[in-house]
Amino acid sequence: MKRNKEERQLTKAEMEIMNVLWSAPSPQEGLTTHEIIEHYPDPKPAYSTIATFLKILTNKEFISSRKQEGGGKTFVFFPLLTREEYTNRVMKEVKSTFFAGSLKSMLSFFAQQEEVSEEELKDIVAMINKS
Repeated sequence: MKRNKEERQLTKAEMEIMNVLWSAPSPQEGLTTHEIIEHYPDPKPAYSTIATFLKILTNKEFISSRKQEGGGKTFVFFPLLTREEYTNRVMKEVKSTFFAGSLKSMLSFFAQQEEVSEEELKDIVAMINKS
């Protein structure tokens, strides 16, 4: 069963690449495969591993690419959605899947599980009141 674009999720490895792209000084300008690899700690992943994940992310329509200006065969990869857009999509799915669409149930769960301090709760309430 093919999932539509809105339902596609990132694996841990894909998320690592997306975080590199989202954290770039100018995400829409993109990064080359070598530049992406530079952001990884040692031992760095193999070029072919990153290239495979870039192809998967392109097929899932999370990223796109274009030839680098004056770069011959070099491509730059850039995200097609922002970190905020992806986070919003995932959180909506979590709310729908685990909390029957109830924001109240979701917030209550996190407040209990995360042992939120009284000060943090006050800050949260203040943020909600601002909205």
